[in-house]
Amino acid sequence: MASISCSTTTPLPFSKVDFHFPVQRATKFALSIDTGKTHFQELSFSRFSRFRPNGCVVFSRLNDYSVEGSSGDSVKTSPELGVQSCTWKWRGYSIRYQCAGNDGPALVLVHGFGANSDHWRKNIPVLAKSHRVFSIDLIGYGYSDKPNPRDFGADSFYTFETWATQLNNFCVDVIKDEAFFICNSIGGLVGLQAAVMEPQICKGIMLLNISLRMLHIKKQPWYGKSFIRSFQNLLRNTVIGRFFYRRIATMESVKNILSQCYYDTSQVTEELVQKILRPGLEPGAVDVFLEFICYSGGPLPEELLPQVKCPVVIAWGDKDPWEPIELGRDYGKFDPVEDFIVLPNVGHCPQDEAPNLVNPLIESFVARHSSPKATV
Repeated sequence: MASISCSTTTPLPFSKVDFHFPVQRATKFALSIDTGKTHFQELSFSRFSRFRPNGCVVFSRLNDYSVEGSSGDSVKTSPELGVQSCTWKWRGYSIRYQCAGNDGPALVLVHGFGANSDHWRKNIPVLAKSHRVFSIDLIGYGYSDKPNPRDFGADSFYTFETWATQLNNFCVDVIKDEAFFICNSIGGLVGLQAAVMEPQICKGIMLLNISLRMLHIKKQPWYGKSFIRSFQNLLRNTVIGRFFYRRIATMESVKNILSQCYYDTSQVTEELVQKILRPGLEPGAVDVFLEFICYSGGPLPEELLPQVKCPVVIAWGDKDPWEPIELGRDYGKFDPVEDFIVLPNVGHCPQDEAPNLVNPLIESFVARHSSPKATV
């Protein structure tokens, strides 16, 4: 039985996007661990027939904000539209999520590496006017629990399979319905993996500047693989990794990182930097960070896309310095991808930098693939 509670606190600050640092490419190295096969419980749509709304009450509200997007249009929140901050118990761990909206198709917004559900704070209130919107903190990030990866022995805990299982279980336990996955960066791998594992749950996926995992072990030349593993071991198993983390977990470093990935640097405010930094200072955050940057195995987007059964739309900020659009265009050629959309003058995190462009795209995509409600 799933345990769900809603707090009376205002929405918590959000952490970052994909953590890329002055040596951002090096920090995306990851340790390839063979975890073997995991058997997941099969789901059937008959499980959805007994679901009932979870009954949470709106407690908290987002602050008003106005964001000037690339097109010059202004996006404002609706102050009367409340956003819940709730806790879901999953496998004994506390998972923070936010939700808003009572009607319409269900959307799950999935953040990137190092971020959390507040990275969608400019999308939730707008989309909630005609959708049931959920934004989840993946385990290890934001204000969800951060179990120590070393407690799992030789098995790797922080993998796309773990997060995909969390996402699918969230749809079953909390949303109690199928859903559309709207994903940014590394979150795109989570959404694709979840759709492959439980195709009956996901109705469609929108990928916003999905991570191409350029430092995946399969994409490295043979002569570089031994260096990568040595570098990973150095970060993960010596004091160097923690020293490195302390150096980048500061206001100045986070601001510099954000200024790299946001094309419109006026969006990199002191408030934003604080919201990104705070969750990264919580107990356990450094261990999760080091574990993930030492995870260079697991799936690649080009391996998952051919297996996806639902429609996919890819949107790409054309000024992304970390995931170049020149490489991203090739992913629009996969059969499930119905459209590849260029977002002009936008960086790596379009949902936050240009919500005026992204929100209408989400609404249009979901409307095209939502079954109309039966009338009586």
